[in-house]
Amino acid sequence: MLDANLKKQLDTYLQNIAKPIEISVSVDDSPKGKELHELAVEIAEMSSKIGLVAVDNKRTPSMGVAEAGQSPRVRFAGIPMGHEFTSLVLALLQAGGHPSKADPALLDQIRNLEGEYHFETYISLSCQNCPDVVQALNLMATLNPNISHVMIDGALFQDEVESRQIMAVPTVFLNGEHFGQGRMTLAEIVNKVDSGAAQRKAAELSEKKPYEVLIVGGGPAGAAAAIYAARKGIRTGLVAERFGGQVMDTVGIENFISVPYTEGPKLVASLEQHVKEYDIDVITEQTAAKLTADDMIEITLESGATLSSRSVILATGARWREMNVPGEQEYRGKGVAYCPHCDGPLFKGKRVAVIGGGNSGIEAAIDLAGIVEHVTVLEFSDTLRADEVLQRKARSLPNVKIIKNAATTEVRGDGNKVVGLTYTDRVSGESSNVDVAGIFVQIGLVPNTDWLKDSDVALTRFGEIEIDARGATSVPGVFAAGDVTTVPFKQIIVSMGAGATASLAAFDHLIRTSAPEDAVAESA
Repeated sequence: MLDANLKKQLDTYLQNIAKPIEISVSVDDSPKGKELHELAVEIAEMSSKIGLVAVDNKRTPSMGVAEAGQSPRVRFAGIPMGHEFTSLVLALLQAGGHPSKADPALLDQIRNLEGEYHFETYISLSCQNCPDVVQALNLMATLNPNISHVMIDGALFQDEVESRQIMAVPTVFLNGEHFGQGRMTLAEIVNKVDSGAAQRKAAELSEKKPYEVLIVGGGPAGAAAAIYAARKGIRTGLVAERFGGQVMDTVGIENFISVPYTEGPKLVASLEQHVKEYDIDVITEQTAAKLTADDMIEITLESGATLSSRSVILATGARWREMNVPGEQEYRGKGVAYCPHCDGPLFKGKRVAVIGGGNSGIEAAIDLAGIVEHVTVLEFSDTLRADEVLQRKARSLPNVKIIKNAATTEVRGDGNKVVGLTYTDRVSGESSNVDVAGIFVQIGLVPNTDWLKDSDVALTRFGEIEIDARGATSVPGVFAAGDVTTVPFKQIIVSMGAGATASLAAFDHLIRTSAPEDAVAESA
């Protein structure tokens, strides 16, 4: 089950178990049941502090992890391999008393939560967003006896997926009711169940002293800008909805110079660790809502808090572009998806469509073709924009059909889930229907600048922030970097360089301008 290299790594981790734990398995004679039993036996044999017991559970195969003598509050319904193997390892360590590295204040907040919280998370083993959610809820269940959590592999428990009409992962249920969908951090989940947390956090943030450089955005551009600013010895802050931005949703990265291959979450973890090496005030789970510039530049957050700074670097990145057709929002997460790697396994054996004929769209079609019954690719233009090598691969697949000059006009559903789409042939004007269970939208990115449209920051007609060669915007003291700007190439390495440029330009701006007297006094 576990290869020699994986066993060696696991053996190293298991040395950190401080107190006895117990793995409880519920298995049957199915191939997956035997596979899970083999995995549990291998792990138990690797440490004298791990016991193994057989139990009956409503979901089989499944395994629970708990301190010896306790009923498991953490359970894996399915085989936690692939991206979820790390979730299993952390569950073993935390049950065995190994401390979490999360913010101590957040851990105390979890321990003090009152009420009963029974979480269920539907995942796919190919989903890179899912482990963050699984690990967060597992930790919560380990810390608080009133919380339990079960990870459910949607590909293995198809009946539940169908009955609950789950068409995107991760999907989380709390006490039987839908709680959330998509990537969520530990802090986001805790604050969502702790009703007074948002108000307390907003009040705390508003009390912060002014910064000399405040970066808005936590992707590659924001991280680079923060590191360059902090190295100058100036008061630096970084505020973001989440650390990593779009890179967290990137699977394979093969063009990051000096690193032949890496994956988005791994690169983000390295970026975050590098940022933490410096004296940078990192604020996450916050979204910028307004920018105003006077003597100081103020960023108002959606939570109501206000942060001020002598200079600001905008690095809010971009998000998936939507089709903006009837039915898209209604069926988002109910068949309309934007991450084929995450949600593809939920459509096993079904017919799906991919919107977009660029590299992302054709790569999605190729990946999905190995899982689903059939893929229809719809491209608006009369030619595909994907690399020729990808086009040849897609055309060689018998279950992939490519339709060009196709303008998608409607997402069709039955009130609960997607059943198809309608498109118009741009040459003949004829309207046609395609019956599909899933629609994967892959038509590029749109800059996250909606919150700036009432500010004095100049934007292009595409919504990008206009910058000069130094990253300066139309507002003195406000700089910008990365995919949110007019930089012509939207690449990770380009964004990092742009973040560094904007940071150096912001520092140059600071040394050439005088600080307002009140800001100097507050920073002293």
